[in-house]
Amino acid sequence: MKVAELLKEVNYKFVRSSGPGGQNVNKVSSKVELYFDLKNSLALSEKEKSVLSTKLTNYISKDQLLILKCDSARSQHKNKDIVSKRLITLLKKALQKTAVRKKTKLPQKAVKKRLEQKKRNAEKKANRRDPLR
Repeated sequence: MKVAELLKEVNYKFVRSSGPGGQNVNKVSSKVELYFDLKNSLALSEKEKSVLSTKLTNYISKDQLLILKCDSARSQHKNKDIVSKRLITLLKKALQKTAVRKKTKLPQKAVKKRLEQKKRNAEKKANRRDPLR
């Protein structure tokens, strides 16, 4: 995955932000919506596309567009930088291979301790029983 190529394929849409802010919110389109076409991307291989489409289903629309939004900062430029960085980290995290966990045996000491505890618990409960029954 080449970041420079990937960012060339991204489309940005600037929208008016919501929430408090008075005149700034009413006049300035500071909210940034990022659209990335997964299906037609040249920066990603077919294998990467399939992995991303399965792992990032919550971010992908029916048209295979990956959509991210940001309106945390007051300026359009900062929001654009934030959403671009968020896209890159999201893609890198999704493409990262998870390490396979090696199964390890439980130590003998732990097994012995568990069985002793189980035995003590059984004795405790046996002592609670009514001896006449």
